[in-house]
Amino acid sequence: MKILRTDESRFADLPDFPWLPNYVEDLPGYDKLRIHYVDEGAGNPDQPVFLCLHGEPTWSYLFRRMIPEFLKAGGRVIAPDLPGFGRSDKPVDDAIYGFHFHRNLLVELIRRLDLENITLVVQDWGGLLGLTLPPDMPERFDRLIIMNTVLATGQPAGQGFAQWRDYVAANPDLAVGKLMHRSCPHLRPAEVAAYDAPFPDRDYKAGVRRFPAMVMTDPAMEGVKTSKRALEFWRNDWHGKTFMAVGALDPVLGEGIMRYMQKNIKGCPEPLILPHVGHFVQEWGDTVAKAALTHFDD
Repeated sequence: MKILRTDESRFADLPDFPWLPNYVEDLPGYDKLRIHYVDEGAGNPDQPVFLCLHGEPTWSYLFRRMIPEFLKAGGRVIAPDLPGFGRSDKPVDDAIYGFHFHRNLLVELIRRLDLENITLVVQDWGGLLGLTLPPDMPERFDRLIIMNTVLATGQPAGQGFAQWRDYVAANPDLAVGKLMHRSCPHLRPAEVAAYDAPFPDRDYKAGVRRFPAMVMTDPAMEGVKTSKRALEFWRNDWHGKTFMAVGALDPVLGEGIMRYMQKNIKGCPEPLILPHVGHFVQEWGDTVAKAALTHFDD
């Protein structure tokens, strides 16, 4: 497997992201593939662990507004970068990228770090992958914070998603920073640059190209069976606390999809609707994290 590794110099002076990198490169089945994760606030074995899973085309930097709130609440934060994103290694061959390649890596990382008392924090592909984890290790998960994501079970995702998938396919050197700025106009230039930092050129963007194509919009696609099993778990077997936040301006994974998820997560309360927020809800993460923590304390 040919891989590329983004030079550390590109991550110098990241605004509002002071946390030192952590790496693992000997996960079973992923030998020599170096994976980055934020690991902050570890104190005692009984504290809550906030496992923050990003999506396309972002990385753990997306959680910089949530991490301080979780730490102030006495939690430990683990925020990995998926292969192909952030500080993690980037396989060059597009064909490497697949649902179970990424899902199983998350399983191995949880086992390696022996994470327990997990609050699962997911958005976008963080949810497509992360929501399938608790059925295999329910004893490790206590709570859920879910934002603009879905379990993909082989159904068409609508015109908005089809247009996004076609756009990425037509732009193999996707301008990630510009995309983020269009979605989040409040971003400062240095923050836009932070989203571009993992990708010096198009050779580093196999993950960015592949993830839209991987979304399971056909019943024959990889990951459908796993996702259907997860949907049954959330409907029937989930007993933890849930908090949902919805960026209402998201044209693909907005309120309609999130209402569907609310109905399919046992005990999910009325969501926090953010009327002026789009897809990348974590960019308003301090508000979301504070509201979630208040909800969990009730």
